Amino acid sequence: MSSPVQVAIHASQFPENVRRDLLESLRTRRVNHKFLYDSVKQTQQWLALHQAFSPSRTDADCAATYDRSLAAVAEVAARGVARRVHLIGLGCGGGQKDTRLLKLLQDSGRKAFYTPSDVSTAMVLVAWQAATAVVSPQDCFPLVCDLSSADDLPAVLDALPAPDAARLITFFGMIPNFEPQVILPRLASLLRPADSLLFSANLAPGPDYAAGVQRILPFYDNALTRDWLMTFLLDLGVAATDGELHFTVEDDPNGSSLKRVAAYFRFVSPREIQVDTQRFQFAAGESIRLFFSWRHTPALVRGLLGEHGLKVLDEWITQSGEEGVFLVSRD
Repeated sequence: MSSPVQVAIHASQFPENVRRDLLESLRTRRVNHKFLYDSVKQTQQWLALHQAFSPSRTDADCAATYDRSLAAVAEVAARGVARRVHLIGLGCGGGQKDTRLLKLLQDSGRKAFYTPSDVSTAMVLVAWQAATAVVSPQDCFPLVCDLSSADDLPAVLDALPAPDAARLITFFGMIPNFEPQVILPRLASLLRPADSLLFSANLAPGPDYAAGVQRILPFYDNALTRDWLMTFLLDLGVAATDGELHFTVEDDPNGSSLKRVAAYFRFVSPREIQVDTQRFQFAAGESIRLFFSWRHTPALVRGLLGEHGLKVLDEWITQSGEEGVFLVSRD
């Protein structure tokens, strides 16, 4: 019989706070992305979608680009004085890239610790299971946490075991799904002077930013993505025939030069959604935003980071121009 896994649950994911965020999502008609990963079913749907459409799985050059970035970061760690490295995977997903990086760190002679963190308990456990093929379960500290609302996260991370280890934070595939004015100050607050951040960003390919964003729009409109997004509404009692899901490119409502792909469900017939005693009326013609994904360019990434006291030390861009990996530190 396998041993139990101890998972720390941050207060941001306590039931009353999750309920508050759900009600806010329905009230504002803008779904918090964490509800797309809430259940085991949604986790499995996302993993299948990631396997089928993520460039890191379908594009050999993209996979090689990630490999180059991971190897370079491990080489930097090997040249450093720290013999112990604490890898913190924010939005860890399935943990495959984190696990590869842990293996490289171990092979370089470093003692590696790992904290897989996500809003989804199921996702955290998937990442934990992948990582424990490389590092000891005693050196893994799973953490369920909502990054966007956990204001005390710096103190939470400081309290984790291995406080004397050098800290390397990964943030793969997450930047596109957060408002920049929310996530970038949060990431900056987590980085101590000697820490490093390795993250990836979805990019708009080609020299024309607007045309590049339009070019990748069809990549989002597929059956697996539709099924994954619709699960949120179906679980709340919405019928698929109540409306239609459509994808669009939109400008940043806050006025920046950024653009993003967004998915909206437009109701064609009235629908009431009830959560406990709270009722939400959706009239025909109303829409609810289920998803968005920002598209960047390397220059936009560097500019946004610079506004928050962060600088890019190195970057790796795929030949397609659709994905980039960036190594970042405090400026």
